[in-house]
Amino acid sequence: MADECAPPRDVIHLRRDAASGIEAVTARFHGHAYDMHHHDEWLVGVTHDGIQDFFCRGARRQSTAGRVILIEPGERHDGQALRAAGFRYSMLYLPQDWLRDRMGGRDGHLGFRATLADDRHLGAAILQACRTVFGATSPLATDAAMDDLAERLRGHLGAASPRPAPDGDPAVAERALDYLHAHAAEPFGLDALARAVGAADRFQLARAFRRRFGTSPHACLVELRLARARALLRERVPPAEVALMAGFSDQSHLGRWFRRAYGLTPAAYRRGRTDVPDGAHLLD
Repeated sequence: MADECAPPRDVIHLRRDAASGIEAVTARFHGHAYDMHHHDEWLVGVTHDGIQDFFCRGARRQSTAGRVILIEPGERHDGQALRAAGFRYSMLYLPQDWLRDRMGGRDGHLGFRATLADDRHLGAAILQACRTVFGATSPLATDAAMDDLAERLRGHLGAASPRPAPDGDPAVAERALDYLHAHAAEPFGLDALARAVGAADRFQLARAFRRRFGTSPHACLVELRLARARALLRERVPPAEVALMAGFSDQSHLGRWFRRAYGLTPAAYRRGRTDVPDGAHLLD
């Protein structure tokens, strides 16, 4: 029988995105978390629950649920829980060259204005970026999440928003939709999509696509993959095979998106227990 008096276990999970070099961490600590140390990366994190106590910039600080933690490269810090229930958080380690590129190619003038911030939109962006790294979802999803994260970091870094590139030919969105239809089961990122359809860059493509279709290229790609998955499930193809044939990373990835869209599992849909209409009219 397990020892009921045993202290709760600390848990930490780490995953690295090979394309960007960004590392994502999610963890729960109940007491001492880590000694004083520093990182070469920019750290951006969000506390989910509990009190996350740490020393940084000459003072002890406490982050509670929903607060964002911002630590620059080289800044020494430690970490501990103040209560027995511990604390839980998600953190991203952003390589300096990645952030430099997102902020216009120079970072000498950049710096976090504060170590703690109350910014629920940035907190949500951090969590979504962590989920894309841990979920090993499509490169298109990861690119979109990281672009949103970078944009929401600008104000905290003292970086001005870049001047938007010209919108260009509206037909770029139409070409992008055609590309998504033709390559829906393949992995590709926003930069590759922008090059394939003749957009100036990924940001111009995203604006043109949203203006034309009211959604993002990634959201459209998920719709197309789900439509393909439904068709295969109606043909009685097993869900594990459907996931790969439709472009999802695995069966659980398919299942998460399928439940979000239709409110039931792929297996239940395959058995025919659904009232969801079969029509899939995408971006007409």
